[in-house]
Amino acid sequence: MTSTTTAAAVAEAAGDPEGKQHLSAVAGLCKATADPLRLQVLRALRNDSFGVSELCYLFDIRQPALSHHLKVLANAGLVATRREGNSIFYRRSELGQRPSLETLQDSLFETLDRMPLPAEVEGRLTALFRKREENSRNFFRDNAGKFREQQDLIASYSQYAQTVAQVLRDAPLQRRETALEVGPGDGAFLLELAPHFRRVIALDNADVMLEQARQRAADAGLDNVEFIHGDTTHPALAALRADCVVINMVLHHTPRPDAILRDVAASLAPGGAVLVTDLCRHDQGWARENCGDLWLGFDPDDLAGWAAAAGLVDMASLYLAQRNGFQIQVRLFGHPDS
Repeated sequence: MTSTTTAAAVAEAAGDPEGKQHLSAVAGLCKATADPLRLQVLRALRNDSFGVSELCYLFDIRQPALSHHLKVLANAGLVATRREGNSIFYRRSELGQRPSLETLQDSLFETLDRMPLPAEVEGRLTALFRKREENSRNFFRDNAGKFREQQDLIASYSQYAQTVAQVLRDAPLQRRETALEVGPGDGAFLLELAPHFRRVIALDNADVMLEQARQRAADAGLDNVEFIHGDTTHPALAALRADCVVINMVLHHTPRPDAILRDVAASLAPGGAVLVTDLCRHDQGWARENCGDLWLGFDPDDLAGWAAAAGLVDMASLYLAQRNGFQIQVRLFGHPDS
């Protein structure tokens, strides 16, 4: 007799159908996590989602065997899935349990998150993120001349620029000395930032795009914009205390959106704010190939959760529906005491 059957029999004998279901659910969750590989999968899914092929690579396991483990985790409500084109991506299900099991699940995740992954898995994880970043960087390198055309396939700059600019003007910033824009693209939003801040820094890891932004700023006669080729780990940001950080339609091109938010939060001055504009989750898989997207948008709770993990709170949220069916979220995050 299995532990699940035993638990159910005890509850049934006590005349407690609800207790029977609860005990079965607890036993199912415990059974699902009684495997080292499944625990490692849950640990790897801490701040990201992965496709089946990516997980097979990370754990050096064949797809049929991995699919079995993922099915067990999904049946226990520990992972959730989303379809992106022809691919299925897995993430941890933070809200997948009934209330009576949330404490147990939260405790499990907290325990796992304090444990390191095996060195070989960490090495493959690092390589996977580098490959994602390289693919994104290569896309922008090869399509710099078609940047605006590619962006317009989903959401043209004109459809959200005025709203983002208004949120920026209304933001309760304590100062307006220094602004940082991560991924300025062709530099269009620099024209909005430069008049409102004494100093503006444009940061981009694609030198071709940074050159376009530099030329646009020069054409507009902007003399308070500095250009840095690199990402949010660049040493120049270590001592930066920005009053505002702007990230417009960038996060869905990055392998680690949570890391970007963590990095910019560390560079934020007291009373400052992070202004994020990005797509809500969608199912248009063609955006990966045609627009260089690594993520098909984000659930609002994803951005809020990553911001919270970076020590930021949600200050304002706006949602803009597009005629082509996409939806844009404009989010303002700040320090809790802002």
